[in-house]
Amino acid sequence: MDYQYIELNQEGRLARLTLNRPDKHNAFNAGTIAELLHALNVVAANSELSLLVLDANGKHFCAGADLGWMKAQAAMDAEANLADARQLAVLMHTLDTLPVPVLALVQGAAFGGALGLIACADIVVAQPGSLFCLSEVKLGLIPSAISPYVSRAIGVRQMRRYALTAERFDGNQAKALGLVHEVAEQPAEAAEPLIQALLGNGPQALRACKSLLERVANAPIDDALVEDTAQRIAAIRVTPEGQEGLQAFFDKRAPNWQSKDNPQRQEAQ
Repeated sequence: MDYQYIELNQEGRLARLTLNRPDKHNAFNAGTIAELLHALNVVAANSELSLLVLDANGKHFCAGADLGWMKAQAAMDAEANLADARQLAVLMHTLDTLPVPVLALVQGAAFGGALGLIACADIVVAQPGSLFCLSEVKLGLIPSAISPYVSRAIGVRQMRRYALTAERFDGNQAKALGLVHEVAEQPAEAAEPLIQALLGNGPQALRACKSLLERVANAPIDDALVEDTAQRIAAIRVTPEGQEGLQAFFDKRAPNWQSKDNPQRQEAQ
């Protein structure tokens, strides 16, 4: 697929998905959503990948919904409107459940649906001067598709405030709220140690860990969960990667997925 609004690149085990509509401040439209969904499905299907970096070209990460798209929505009939809304909801769920870790880099404005992308990422680095806003109610709308993810990130109490007031807040406040993990004037530079740390970990362990975290999130600690966690660690211990990781630890050497002469790494590159 030839992308018009985004870019998707692979660098070894790392994929980079970039919002690329800077003249419109990377605002969402139907085309952007369709392309993002396609790209995420490509990433999910690529077993060689261990990390997705989500970033944006230009001054702003994403200014929310495109004005032309919103005008088109207003003219849709009920059936088309629902189909359009479902696409955004599916996008958020797809990003949230991506098998590999997602690291988001944020600069400038991040309004409306952009907060959904950010909340679905596993790790977020943003500029301290970035501006965040759940702006939907200002337009007579609601942050519906993104609400489960943003509310999970910042908590119900803070979600009630910021979704109802549509206040703007900066990167430092976003960090205090739990939406952002780190703030830095140059997010890409600040994220480099995180990228190297993630790529230094077992590729299959990263995927298994994401699956585990999704399973245990808000789950009751009952017999079923206890048994599930026992089965997961028992299963991964006997995988080739698990065996190699343990043996490398005992041998006081780097595991083979960190080795430049690893055949799997060469194939991925």
